Amino acid sequence: MPPIAVGLIVFACLFGAALLGMLLRRRVPVDHLSAESKDVVKLAMGLIATMAALVLGLLTASAKSSFDTWNNEIKQSAANVIVLDRTLAHYGPETKEARALIRSAIALRIAQTWPEEGSRVEKFDSSRTQAVEQIEDRIRALAPQNDSQRTLQSKALAIMGELLGARWLVLTEAGNMTPILFLVILVFWLAVLFASFGLLAPSNTTVIVALIFCALSVAGSIFLILEMDHSLEGMLKVSSAPLRYALAQLGQ
Repeated sequence: MPPIAVGLIVFACLFGAALLGMLLRRRVPVDHLSAESKDVVKLAMGLIATMAALVLGLLTASAKSSFDTWNNEIKQSAANVIVLDRTLAHYGPETKEARALIRSAIALRIAQTWPEEGSRVEKFDSSRTQAVEQIEDRIRALAPQNDSQRTLQSKALAIMGELLGARWLVLTEAGNMTPILFLVILVFWLAVLFASFGLLAPSNTTVIVALIFCALSVAGSIFLILEMDHSLEGMLKVSSAPLRYALAQLGQ
């Protein structure tokens, strides 16, 4: 489900819970809303609010870590690709075909990951890794004629190893999304909290507007968490600038 849809559902749940609390306030016996009762409810809701805040903080940190992993992988890959291309250029004209494959692979990766038409993003998959392995096979098949070429070949193979290692690392990270059950329990806690707001607060325009903005803020934070969790799609995704810059430098 798209993060924006999840955010809207969360907002509806939270504000709906607040309205439900306001309706319950009219039906709850007066003695159940005494000062002592309100104090106990506030203490209980304070505990829930603390747990919800901790979970939100953990989810935000996890999502930011996932986003940074993708962002760093893109930047590091771009730097490695430029160094690899220059290394092969210094090797000699024998690497012309391998360099052309590198340029083609980078252009394809940019086109698939950042489609101009804004369609659904295609994530990293094993076929792209196989394309990188084909480039590695071409480099390994080179026949160095002197020590300089042997050094350059070894350096190029080392860079290819880093690219493959980074690719598989990101592939394993790609499955570490926010667990749905985790999110459901968090929204339940927040809904209970908002229901207590409606139960204890007077029913007036100021309170309703405050609850709307509060529900929007919480829903917005969950939306951002899910957006960062899907770093290669949606409105908030990693920049293609490093790879586009690398593509412009290839073959020079």
